Amino acid sequence: MFIIFELAKNDFKAKYAGSYLGVIWGFIQPIITILVFWFVFQVGFKTPPIEKDIPFILWLVCGMIPWFFFSDGFVNATNCLLEYSYLVKKVVFRVSILPIVKILSSIFVHLFFVVFIFIMFFLYGNKLSIYNIQVFYYSFSIVILLLGLSFITSSINVFLKDTVQIVSIIIQFGFWLTPIFWSYKNIPVKYVKFFKLNPMYYIVQGYRDAFINHVWFWERYNQTIYFWCLSILILTVGVFIFKRLRPHFSDVL
Repeated sequence: MFIIFELAKNDFKAKYAGSYLGVIWGFIQPIITILVFWFVFQVGFKTPPIEKDIPFILWLVCGMIPWFFFSDGFVNATNCLLEYSYLVKKVVFRVSILPIVKILSSIFVHLFFVVFIFIMFFLYGNKLSIYNIQVFYYSFSIVILLLGLSFITSSINVFLKDTVQIVSIIIQFGFWLTPIFWSYKNIPVKYVKFFKLNPMYYIVQGYRDAFINHVWFWERYNQTIYFWCLSILILTVGVFIFKRLRPHFSDVL
């Protein structure tokens, strides 16, 4: 566990090595993105509050922050075997920890933004609630989903170098198909069930349940069961593919 944490810490630092602001860029970029969307939709389009008179900016950050974690972790973990090819070639090194390292590296920034959510709600006069602790459950849910996906994509990326580009395109589509800056209440009811098939729908809605709607995750038992069945299936398939392809990694790299 110690080596995973050390590798993740070094990976996080190396990502921004050489830049003047260093790791600060990892926090600046998401904040700027949030501010741009807030300005466009609330100032430009004058979007009214969507949930319980909660300011749009608070509703928005509850959707964007889990998405930042998912997208950053997914892309980086997909490319981990190529990036750390010198470790993959070592016979004694456990290659399976590399996707975990990349996901853990993304968690550092995510934890900062979880605190950022708490601060924003406090500044807008919202009191802490016992429901807020669910944010850590949903963060863990993202980790499990990412782990399964990254085992699949990182192993395929060794043989098909375009995989990371395909993942980036999927993430772009996923961003617009997930109710991050739009509400599922604005689409016909008959189509909502299709959007709920997206596992990130469960996560984004979960963050809003934790901070805005005050709904426990077990109250949405159908979505919770679906999410975990899907995530465990993806993880099982991911581990299987990774183990089958692992003996060939060093030959290709």
